[in-house]
Amino acid sequence: MLRRLRENGPAVLVPLAWTFVTAAHLDFVAQRTLLIAHVVMATLLLAFAALSWTDMRSGALLVWRRVIVLGFFLTVAGAFGLVLSSPSLLGLAVVGWMVLPAAGLWDTGRRGARPARAYRAGGALSGLGAVAYVLAPVVGSAATLVGLLLVGVGQTAGIVAAVVAD
Repeated sequence: MLRRLRENGPAVLVPLAWTFVTAAHLDFVAQRTLLIAHVVMATLLLAFAALSWTDMRSGALLVWRRVIVLGFFLTVAGAFGLVLSSPSLLGLAVVGWMVLPAAGLWDTGRRGARPARAYRAGGALSGLGAVAYVLAPVVGSAATLVGLLLVGVGQTAGIVAAVVAD
């Protein structure tokens, strides 16, 4: 059962996470709730990395292991950003979680994993979302939501493709 959760859980957790992030940007989520979410997510990432470490030794899985480990540190940075009221740490966490999976998805598609188009498109959408999000202070606040939407759709497409292909 634990293996099944590790294999299929991300298809639920990824869209849930980006929905939650979007809700937080719209001030629908309290700071304390965000902090709890960061602690829970860091714990899940650490457990996933530990339980999957030997399964992720080479190829695209090694890239994803690195994404998960770096993502753990980004999530911890986000938690500290909430505790310290640091927009820089919070921004690092959000943009990092946009860019790392974008690179992982693109790499997975580049390696020829099926369906390669879903991985490449997911990576491209996530990358474009990161650009829109980062440019939001210059081009307007709507770009924040557009960026979050693109990232959510891109990463969800990629992880669902991975779960279905597996």
